[in-house]
Amino acid sequence: MKTVMILGAHGGTARIATDRILKETDYDLILFLRNSDRLSEYANNERVSLIEGDVLNTDQLSDSMNNADIIYSNVGGTDLANQTKSILNAMYKANKRRLIFISALGSHREVPEKFGEWNEQAIAAFLPGFRESAKMLEDSNLIYTEIRPSWLTNNNEIDYETTTLNEPFTGTEVSRASVADFVLKLIGDPSLFQNESIGLNEPNTDGDKPSWM
Repeated sequence: MKTVMILGAHGGTARIATDRILKETDYDLILFLRNSDRLSEYANNERVSLIEGDVLNTDQLSDSMNNADIIYSNVGGTDLANQTKSILNAMYKANKRRLIFISALGSHREVPEKFGEWNEQAIAAFLPGFRESAKMLEDSNLIYTEIRPSWLTNNNEIDYETTTLNEPFTGTEVSRASVADFVLKLIGDPSLFQNESIGLNEPNTDGDKPSWM
């Protein structure tokens, strides 16, 4: 039996992952979020522990992950670096090792040409946090997988390809369902992509910006 802790559990990708875990596996879940009422549909599920809290409260976060085997971070925002620092410190304190971390394209300045230039401007306020977080992951002694999805869609499809940091980032978009599918693969086999940063995109979506922009 495996217990997965999801941080920022109300996020769109996290919600998809939660539903699939409950339907397709026998894993238990710890869902950590600021307002637990937003996930009240899981309140009576015996496989789910709902915890209302703030990721920046390192002591509470550490205590909450005591029973977790793997941590999946779906948090974000302009203060991501502070949140990441708290997550890493909580994991050290709780003696947890395996982290799946949702980042973003551009966190390593890996997006080429016009799309890269457009992306730099479009998420300029968020990129410093992503980049500082990426450095913290690299410098940690945790076993992490950093996921860098392209621009997210709500399309009901699973269709994606991966790139490493040694390859140019391709594709301008990817579905949340695809990102959740990749997360489930990592949860199912934590030996995959250890200490790697993986880009996710939908094939054949190359361009200067996402199709809806």
